[in-house]
Amino acid sequence: MANTAELHLQEALAAYDFGAPLVGAVRFGKGHINDTFCVHVQPAEGDCVRFILQRVSNAAFSRPDQLMANIVGVTDYLRKVIADEGGDPDRETLTVLRTRDGKSYYTDSEGRAWRVFPFIEDTVCLQAAETPELFEASAMAFGRFQHQLKDYPADTLYETIARFHDTENRLANFKKALEADVMGRAKDVQPEIDFVMAHEADCSVAMSALREGKLPLRVTHNDTKLNNVLIDRKTGKGICVIDLDTVMPGLAINDFGDSIRFGANHSAEDEQDLSKVNFDLGLFESYTRGFLAGCAGSLTPAELEYLPWGAKLMTLECGIRFLTDYLEGDHYFATHREGQNLDRCRTQFKLVSDMEKAWDDMAAVVKKYA
Repeated sequence: MANTAELHLQEALAAYDFGAPLVGAVRFGKGHINDTFCVHVQPAEGDCVRFILQRVSNAAFSRPDQLMANIVGVTDYLRKVIADEGGDPDRETLTVLRTRDGKSYYTDSEGRAWRVFPFIEDTVCLQAAETPELFEASAMAFGRFQHQLKDYPADTLYETIARFHDTENRLANFKKALEADVMGRAKDVQPEIDFVMAHEADCSVAMSALREGKLPLRVTHNDTKLNNVLIDRKTGKGICVIDLDTVMPGLAINDFGDSIRFGANHSAEDEQDLSKVNFDLGLFESYTRGFLAGCAGSLTPAELEYLPWGAKLMTLECGIRFLTDYLEGDHYFATHREGQNLDRCRTQFKLVSDMEKAWDDMAAVVKKYA
């Protein structure tokens, strides 16, 4: 049985004018959320031209209208900023191709949303940073994304996933899961529970700073992994930030911190041997240097001061989410073996402990590049 995306593919393709005869469309990429296809069209002269066609996951995003309003708002704004800076908007940001009737997405007969972006050629999307230079290149791209959107009114964006990086809310959900203990697993994870409770006050650090007006609300990406930056094949520079589904109002320190959580260590997220899980201060320095260069002075002194907190809190929050899911029966994060979410939780908590030991060094690194 074909995936339902295939059943509606021709209908979606017909909704767009690709400017040349269609050659075909094939599944593309490693994403797990949306159904992604690469569309090939052949002009009368010259090379084949490619587009990315995606069916948006209705499980992850129940309001495609709001999702696409965010993406159109941000990318149209970025195109203007990039052009004013003398850059190439066609390469340095995504462009939403409108449907034949001028809409930002097409709704198929099943009520599912489809969207199209022109393919950005001569770029590579990496799943892991093979060198510190590539990690730094992604940092510059995410920093530049912050800088270019510094004047965009963040409060006009929709929250595509409610309370996504609200660490206080994540803690509250953990406590509910612990009290319910539906799987009877709490008795076996007392050290992890103790770790969360010992860090209860930390969960309010960023949220309190936001409420008190210390940290400004920004346009944030909220999934700042290396594979969400297109790297130019020739220069090795990060040129375009992609996967804008979670672009919404948030804290710049969280975008910074999520990258550190993901990239400043050398172990798998579900590594069972915790001796292999180590926070790498050298990679932290590479990323911080690139990110602050990209930000080009657009962060406030308070944001700079709180950058190490961003790294610690995103890692702590992620560990709490893995532990919560483990207690609830592994229904949110996909697992392929028994105890995988618990192992994921433990790697995050190990990284948090490492960061606490390196806290003064982290602050010194930020100061050096600020």
